[in-house]
Order: sequence, then C-alpha cells, then structure tokens
Amino acid sequence: MTVEQMTDRINELYHKSQEEGLSDAEKAEQKELRQAYVANVRANLRGQLNNISIVEKDGSVTDLGKKYGENNE
Repeated sequence: MTVEQMTDRINELYHKSQEEGLSDAEKAEQKELRQAYVANVRANLRGQLNNISIVEKDGSVTDLGKKYGENNE
C-alpha cells in the first residue's frame, strides 16, 4: 500500500468514525494504518537527517549521518 493510499484510507475511517462509528475490525485497521504511517514518516525523516553534512569554519566537512545517525539508531 502506498503512502497516498494509506492516507486516503486513514481519512475514510476517520470520517466514518465521526459520522456513524467504527466496528472493532475497522478500529484495529485504523490503529494499524496510523502506526505504519508514523513509522514511514519517521524513517523518511531519519533518512533525510542522516544525509546532512555541515561545513565547519575551518573548511572540514562533518557528516552528521556518520557521526550520530548510523551509530545511534
């Protein structure tokens, strides 16, 4: 399931919960989809942060992914 499909289904379940309520199976699906979505966002953010490099005043380059990200996951 793509992120767009996941988001659409989460929104459908939310609107249904506001209008008529959800069955236990739908509540479980909603919870599972939300957890998967949050995990995906965290993984994408971690990937972006691991690709940041800082150029120090002395001209050296510090790769923050190597310094913090890969060792501290």
